[in-house]
Amino acid sequence: ALGHEYALSHYLNSPGNFTASKLAWVKNNEPEIYSKIYKAMLPGDYINLCFTGEINTTISALSEGIFWDFKENKIANKLLKQFEIAEDLLPEVKPLFTNYGQISKTMANKLNLNENIRITYKAGDQPNNALSLNVMEPGEVAATAGTSGVVYAVTDQISYDKYSRVNTFAHVNHQSVNDENRLGVLLCINGTGILNRWVKDNFGNNLSYIEMNEMADKVKIGCNGLTILPFGNGAERILQNKSIGASTNNLDFNIHNRNHIFRAAQEGIAFSLKYGMDIMAESGTHPTVIRAGKANMFLSNLFAQTLVNSTGVAVELYDTDGAKGAAIGAGIGIGVYNNGKEAFANIKKIGVVEPDLKNTDATQVAFNNWKAQLEKSII
Repeated sequence: ALGHEYALSHYLNSPGNFTASKLAWVKNNEPEIYSKIYKAMLPGDYINLCFTGEINTTISALSEGIFWDFKENKIANKLLKQFEIAEDLLPEVKPLFTNYGQISKTMANKLNLNENIRITYKAGDQPNNALSLNVMEPGEVAATAGTSGVVYAVTDQISYDKYSRVNTFAHVNHQSVNDENRLGVLLCINGTGILNRWVKDNFGNNLSYIEMNEMADKVKIGCNGLTILPFGNGAERILQNKSIGASTNNLDFNIHNRNHIFRAAQEGIAFSLKYGMDIMAESGTHPTVIRAGKANMFLSNLFAQTLVNSTGVAVELYDTDGAKGAAIGAGIGIGVYNNGKEAFANIKKIGVVEPDLKNTDATQVAFNNWKAQLEKSII
């Protein structure tokens, strides 16, 4: 009803996939429950309520629910009006690094914590992961590759993908008042580590992941034509919500063995992330560096090198995770650190994967073959 172009240009996302529309669903389908609502909260806001008894939110959280209008720098009241949702159902908006309230005596006793503790930071999983990697400025990218894979790129441009194949939210250091835009463009692949685990369970015969990596490394780049599409974990946003499933293509019983399967799976995962990053580039996101925790798929040198060779962007690996990021965020919020440099002083870089110039051409050929198979499957 608002129009495709209006929704994307103001909210940077298609509203139908997010919390605002879910709240409208409750209103239309469960009116008795809706009538009891005092405030509507994102999960982090609700957890803060449990700790402090106070209800508040942030621009970042509101943007994750598609309650924020980036074009007008205010709550998305036109969308709320369309849904006939009262604006006062949303909590008070506070800066992201601030005092959200003091822990209640009841909660302090329950968790054996000091009751003088204040809650000073809250963020969604991917913005927080980016914070843990000091990904705060345009051109910097955070990546994860666990069950699903995510590339989260920071930009200062208020832009969107016209097909909603990637999503854009306010990053933890977004300052709309000062026009210091810091937005996180999020690409998600549902089937990354879950594919590697499936391959291990069904072809590994009790092999460790390290052994699988060693066997995969014996196979040439491109796996002698074998490709695996890793989309077996539901519909993919980058495929415009199409569910094409996973598939193994060009399997030749005379030349391919499980070593090829092990490599093709990892190449397929890396290539799906590369494919998504090419989509991100269409809306102006051009990474200068990718940062990741050395965990999950990034424990595989083969995977990391394939991603780097296909994208042409180096990957920095760090000894960090979301829990450390949350601790740093809380420290910034309470004023422990004088500046950002001090906040990230103890984050350790443990390695850098640079493009392997001897193999970039072969990797690009392999990616093009994989992409051609994907485009055939989409049709």
